[in-house]
Amino acid sequence: MTPLLVRAPLLDFGNEFRHTDVVKTVGLSNVDERAGHRAGTGSVGAPVIGGEGQTRAAIIQLLLEEGPITATAIGTALGLAPAGVRRHLDALIESGQARAGRSAPWQQKGRGRPAKQYQLTAAGRSMLGHAYDDLAGAAIRQLREIGGEDAVTAFARKRARTLVDGIDPLPAQRTGQPADPGATGDDTVRSETVAKADEIATALSDAGFAASTRRVGAGVQICQHHCPVSHVAEEFPELCEAELEAFREVLGTHVQRLATIANGDCACTTHVPLTVLPDRAGGPQPNNASPSTVAQPAADVTNDSGRSAE
Repeated sequence: MTPLLVRAPLLDFGNEFRHTDVVKTVGLSNVDERAGHRAGTGSVGAPVIGGEGQTRAAIIQLLLEEGPITATAIGTALGLAPAGVRRHLDALIESGQARAGRSAPWQQKGRGRPAKQYQLTAAGRSMLGHAYDDLAGAAIRQLREIGGEDAVTAFARKRARTLVDGIDPLPAQRTGQPADPGATGDDTVRSETVAKADEIATALSDAGFAASTRRVGAGVQICQHHCPVSHVAEEFPELCEAELEAFREVLGTHVQRLATIANGDCACTTHVPLTVLPDRAGGPQPNNASPSTVAQPAADVTNDSGRSAE
């Protein structure tokens, strides 16, 4: 029998509809005409695009290259029905990755209401590949060639200070005078230090570091669960060192970095001691003891996001 090439109606492939060419053999009863499959064989008319993710990616690529563009134009380019395209567009708009606007009068074809045109938002573009790390690394390398290591250090310090900008620093070498008559000086120092560590974590989270704090032994740890500049920090540890210096300035006490994402750890963990030890002259001083003394995990702490001292 002679195969006959027909244009099948809109077919459903994974909740998406498209036209597809199907080979139909006249006279054979084992042909599934609805889905374009022959019994016992694979698909005869393979869809142009497969899977939700691939279709969404193809639509995003068109929005990037051709936007603003109508849903009809997208459907024509990808072989999808407008209804299927709009479902993906609605999802992109809901997530903030795309937006819709009316066509300009000169873009309108025929009568009727102007068609909607879709395009990516800045958030949508940010989901695509970028080379920000390469650009930042190249810029800092050029800065080092021009101004030397001091220029890189100065840049790192200025950047780190912007992370904690607006946080009032605690005084260094605090006397520990209690604000509450029923509290001791050391209690006041501890509560102030914990509150200030929380402020730092909030500021870091606002900057994209996903930070939190936790009590561990005789101290508090600032945990940064994400680092937006980790790849650059691998080459330029000055960024991490300046960050630690900024923490010391705000907290008014010695702090110690236990782990960093740039070194392959799961989080950047900074230990802040809460114990104030008297110096030889009788005055208080920050606890500069090693993490083996002050960073033992508390018995009730189980959510260890970073690398605590052994």
